[in-house]
Amino acid sequence: MTEPIASATPPLTGLRVLDVSTLFAGPLAATFLGDFGADVIKVEHPRKPDAARGHGPAKDGVNLWWKTLGRNKRTVTIDLGDPEGAQLLLSLAAEADVLIENFRPGTLERWGLGPETLHAANPRLVVARVTAFGQVGPYSGRPGFGSLAEAMSGFAALTGEPDGPPTLPPFGLADGIAALATAYAVMVAVRGVEHSGKGQVIDMAIIEPILMLLGGQITAYDQLGLVQPRTGNRSVNNAPRNVYRTADDDWVAVSTSSQSIAERVMTLVGRGDLVSEPWFASGHSRAEHADELDGAVAAWIAARSTAEVIDRFEQAQAAIARVSDVRGVLADPQYAAIGTVQTVDDDELGPIKMQNVLFRLSETPGGIRWTGRRHGADSASVLAEIGVTPEQLTALRERGVV
Repeated sequence: MTEPIASATPPLTGLRVLDVSTLFAGPLAATFLGDFGADVIKVEHPRKPDAARGHGPAKDGVNLWWKTLGRNKRTVTIDLGDPEGAQLLLSLAAEADVLIENFRPGTLERWGLGPETLHAANPRLVVARVTAFGQVGPYSGRPGFGSLAEAMSGFAALTGEPDGPPTLPPFGLADGIAALATAYAVMVAVRGVEHSGKGQVIDMAIIEPILMLLGGQITAYDQLGLVQPRTGNRSVNNAPRNVYRTADDDWVAVSTSSQSIAERVMTLVGRGDLVSEPWFASGHSRAEHADELDGAVAAWIAARSTAEVIDRFEQAQAAIARVSDVRGVLADPQYAAIGTVQTVDDDELGPIKMQNVLFRLSETPGGIRWTGRRHGADSASVLAEIGVTPEQLTALRERGVV
């Protein structure tokens, strides 16, 4: 079994994060911080756990996605809507560096836990507020999820075949992008605390990070009136760029984002004559001839096995990859070489596989210290750190506060 715990001290050791968010964007941001050593305390309602615990497949009643999403977090239960529970959170916040929440705007304020109150308890606290639409504006009070961001941003309008409907991804893409952006924003704000000694509020709208990753569409429309159409697997910026079926019924993806790669691909598939065409000189003009280029590449690949296609592309130093499902990912030697998938011990399921931390640091690597824990597993130890005695904990439990 691969050793899941990094031997060196992770770089975020000593950073305490309160994860008061639910479902995906906020909790995943906290996971990214925990992976590199932050002490993440996951706060859930005593009777209504994070809904992510019920998403996706389960084994023997144990949710599997939670094992990854909840890893490297201590779990505590507190009813934040109860005045006693709110006071417990304030006590935790007084000792924390970061709080991540994703309630609808105004919810924390209604519970007496708004940023002003939190900063009164801890002026250095970074408060990350992750919502679908942001803290202000006509949509701010609406319920929202990542799928709405994928729709509003233009992503769905670009995705799918030209004669088909807009297409949403079958996973939390906008949430994941927002989680990465939130983790980055947190570290920027934490660095700011080092300079100013003052915490601040992060207003993260899930509709924004995915919009940034869609490229220069806003500027192109502003300056040229261009609206990018749906093109399926093709690109308006280069060709050939598509997925192609091999002789043994696999699929491979080919990309020619650089001019030299495009020339190598077309030479390889026996159409080097096209390289001298004037329109071949730029990606945009090649995209206007995608039918001819795609036809040549598709025919060449269809006549050969997957192994031969990949071998010939590698010899030609042209860009290609097999289209893999999860089975292909687990069998891929490149993922194995860089340690993308780790096997870790879980106290409920035994050894389980999951994605490793996002990147490798040469001197202070992160690691998976433990998998997602049971609901409220650390309530007693976490609350003891803010002075709650065993007797007080029993009374709080009897009143449903924790």
